[in-house]
Amino acid sequence: MTSLVELRVLEGPNLYFPRAAVKLTLDVSTITEAGEEAVLRFARRIGLRTTRPGAPGSGFRQRFALRAVERLVRAIAGEAGTRRLAVRVRPTSDPDIVVVAFPWRNRGRARALGEAVAHALDALPTPDVEEAVSAAAAEVAAAPRGDRPGTITPTIPVVAVTGTNGKTTTSRMIAHIARTSGLVVGWSNTDGIYRDGVLVEAGDYSGPSGAGRALGLDGVQLAVTETARGGILLKGIGITRNDVSVVTNVTADHLGLQGIDTVDQLAEVKSVVPRITRKDGWSVLNGDDPRVLAMRSVISARPWIFSRDPDSPAVREVLTDGGRATTVIDGWITVLAPGADPDPLVELVDVPMTLAGLSRFNIENALAAASAALAVGLARDAVVAGLTSFRPDAEHNPGRMNFFSLPAGDGECISVVMDLAHNEAGLEALLEIMSGVRRPGARLLLGLGAVGDRTDELIDALGEIGAKGSDVVAIGHKEWYLRGRTMDEIDALLRAGAARVGVTDIDTYTTEVACLAALVERAEPGDVVGLMCHAERQEAYDWIAAHGGTPDSPEVLSQKVRAAQG
Repeated sequence: MTSLVELRVLEGPNLYFPRAAVKLTLDVSTITEAGEEAVLRFARRIGLRTTRPGAPGSGFRQRFALRAVERLVRAIAGEAGTRRLAVRVRPTSDPDIVVVAFPWRNRGRARALGEAVAHALDALPTPDVEEAVSAAAAEVAAAPRGDRPGTITPTIPVVAVTGTNGKTTTSRMIAHIARTSGLVVGWSNTDGIYRDGVLVEAGDYSGPSGAGRALGLDGVQLAVTETARGGILLKGIGITRNDVSVVTNVTADHLGLQGIDTVDQLAEVKSVVPRITRKDGWSVLNGDDPRVLAMRSVISARPWIFSRDPDSPAVREVLTDGGRATTVIDGWITVLAPGADPDPLVELVDVPMTLAGLSRFNIENALAAASAALAVGLARDAVVAGLTSFRPDAEHNPGRMNFFSLPAGDGECISVVMDLAHNEAGLEALLEIMSGVRRPGARLLLGLGAVGDRTDELIDALGEIGAKGSDVVAIGHKEWYLRGRTMDEIDALLRAGAARVGVTDIDTYTTEVACLAALVERAEPGDVVGLMCHAERQEAYDWIAAHGGTPDSPEVLSQKVRAAQG
């Protein structure tokens, strides 16, 4: 088959339907390039008797191809005995490639339908296309039905978290708050599956299998699931619904993969999570992110937004519509509800994850976590206790804004900050934090890196942002995350971005730990070393400990912030 680029069985709610679906990626050049006689014969066979397909290769022909593929799927399904079938068709950046999706109840018949559509398209240039459509329908009718979807319907409350940045930190905070309240919590994220704070299985479980595993753990009373873009696109969501959804933000990341080329398209993918939130549940949305706030139009759940600005139009609108909001008033994390006085939960300075109020992104994560915890029914006192006891360290939030002090003699120290910082927004947040603890006259030294499955433009931008925001830059490569690229290729892109802001004196190291060691060697007392750490987190922790480094307590971090402010 030449027309079938990919057939993917999505096991649960997805970008196209709120239930299991088959996604076909099809090469429709047989339609877009066919002569007028052949394409009209094909159109009549699938029931398009009064169509004007346009000239081969034209925009009109491409539009016709979208309509024709939808009708072809319905025609084959109908002749095979399925009288009613929902079908969605989408164009891609390639005018000859389209995506078509339809729900499925029986895996065997669904796969057969997808393959039969491709068979019919393959036959379009031949005089036998009419018979090919009939033969395709016969293939589907004769196919074994196969298994039913394995999508799980939860029997315990589920909080589902998605977004570009902050979803791991936010899901960890929610799980910690729930454990503080006395619940046995199962949660899944990019690090693995956890039961009550104990790692059950390591690995990236931000896809549908993670949700299923977290729900199936023994004795779990609440599940917290991190839901990433890739899982939604490649497999669908593993559960039929959630009770509370959280969308942290939507920024440029992973563009150019799986047909998602723009931030608006990425936002549509993320919106799948709040779309399946129960009607009597809550969708917690970032009121300061226009794309996230716009998801109010596609949800059936009640809106609960979070915003750093208590007077924002988003807060006013949601409260007017009967929703809720969590914001900051006079330095306090505060909950707003219609017709009620503001409820101040806790001061920002008492929430360690905000880094003494320094981290704008972690303030938003704390607002989101507090909203979700209250929305799922956790007690107010437990929310406060959880927020004040969750720390930015290797125990509570490994790999995200972890602060350390390394001895530098005469009672002085060098600060080290480790963070995933895997995209532009993440790197900007890391530099913001580094600047916030830099004493007057001290320098910022950045260990820059990138994973391979980013666009050239994004890797180039990381080089520019990193070089512009720091005093010393070195590159630390991530050998296990090259994902089809070479170190030299990534190196060249990062250097090109840095050169655009006049920075060319950059050393390169083959590992993150080697990069860290080199930067610490160059650092002076009071300097701040930041490492974009993805591949060697534990090795970096071990190196820091072996060289006398200690994690910063909230008190030490507050002292550093005060010193930086003079």
